[in-house]
This record gives sequence, structure tokens and C-alpha cells, in this order.
Amino acid sequence: MKLDEIRNIAVEAEQVQKIYEVFDENSRLNRSKSARVEFLTTTRYIERYLKPGDRILDVGAGAGEYSLYFARKGHEVCALELAEYNLKAFEAKLTPEDNVRLVQGNAMDLSRYEDGSFDVVLLLGPLYHLHGEEDKQRCIAEARRVCKPGGKLFFAFISNDFVILTEFSYRTDYFAAGEYNKETFKLMDFPFVFHTVDECRRMLREGGVHVVHEVAADGASELMEKQIDAMDEESYRQYLRYHFYICEKPEFLGMTNHLLFVGEN
Repeated sequence: MKLDEIRNIAVEAEQVQKIYEVFDENSRLNRSKSARVEFLTTTRYIERYLKPGDRILDVGAGAGEYSLYFARKGHEVCALELAEYNLKAFEAKLTPEDNVRLVQGNAMDLSRYEDGSFDVVLLLGPLYHLHGEEDKQRCIAEARRVCKPGGKLFFAFISNDFVILTEFSYRTDYFAAGEYNKETFKLMDFPFVFHTVDECRRMLREGGVHVVHEVAADGASELMEKQIDAMDEESYRQYLRYHFYICEKPEFLGMTNHLLFVGEN
């Protein structure tokens, strides 16, 4: 199915199912040095707070990149994913030794999990797809409900303002012909939902989340994909050090395709 056909699907959950038949989540975070920056940054922040014996809930687990990483480090992981395509990719990588409980479900309904039952809750994908404010707040509320008091929540967003430049790097006519409001520079929320930094802050504030980190998760890595992928290992290590150095600086925060907000419950 083509994107133009998916756009006409009225039911949001069905639309998400079809989107991941087009976008390969299974390889997105590991296909190259530049693509890996988002994963390395996100795990770096999670591991700041993760303690031995902590239970993790991965909501919108995709193809299992984060769930399997932490399960194979000895943590108990519960993973919930909506899209059939991602579930099949995840299941194909599971081994009998992996301490992962994988189920299909919706991020707005975590009723299968008890209140305060997880030390860490990851939402590294659901807010890419929820359009309505009520749905977004319901998702945030459910994540907070299942997280222990004092536990950590990790929210990922796609950055409206920088994606415009990323799109321009692929299409030289993007500023004239791209799908965004030419006055406000708001992107059309398809196939993903885009947020500015201030919109992320407002949403989490209204959801009662105490934010402790705001992070440019991948920075300009996609924009500089060719240069980064051509680096030798020593240069790449130093690039990552530079990225980690700037990724929380306020002046660089919007310079990223993916935003990571770390909250304390």
C-alpha cells in the first residue's frame, strides 16, 4: 500500500498498522553509524537511572531494539506493540533465554499492567502517531499510572522544525512544494505527528510529568549521514563524544529529528 492510500484510512490504529509496512522499523536504529546515534543516546540516558532488578515497560516497542538490549543485560522487560509488522519482526529475534513478555496492544490502554508496577517506562514511539490532545494525555497518564513513584519515564517525539531541513536535504524543491504550512512552518502530521520543543514541554507539563532531561536524541546525524557513515571508528567515537557534549545544550535542542524527554514520576 502506498502512503497516499494510507493517508485516507480514518481509523488511527489501522493507519499505524499500514505505516509500518512501508517504514522498516526493524532496521531503522541499526542500519548505519548515523542511524545508531539515536539508539546510543537513548540507552545512555536510560542507563543513568536503571538499577539491577529494575522492571522495564517498553510501550510501542517497535521491532524490539530497546527491549532486547535491556533484557539481554538481565532486566525483566514487558513490551507492548500495536503494529503486526513490528510484532513479527520482534518475535523473529526472540530467543528462549530472553526475559521479555511481548503482547500486542495500544499505548492508551495499559490496563493489563498494575499501578506502580514498573521502575522504568519507555514511550519511544506512541507519541509519533497520536493526533488528538486527549489521546496524547491519556497515553501519558497511563504511562505514569504504571510507573512507580520516583520511577523514570522516557518520551520520544519527532521534531517539527528540524525535520523541515532534513526533508530539504532529500528534495531541493521542498521549501516551495513540501507539505507544511508556508506561514507557520507546521508540518502536515502524516505519516507521523510532529512537535516543536515547546509543544513537547507543554504536553508533558499538562500531563503532570516532572522533566529532568531534554535531549536532542540524534542531532544532525541524518542530515550528515554520508559523512558520519564514512568515518573510521576513532572518528566516530569522537563524533559521539561531541554529540553527547551538545545534546542537552538549549541552543542545540531543536537541532534534531528526534527529541527525548526524561521524566520523573
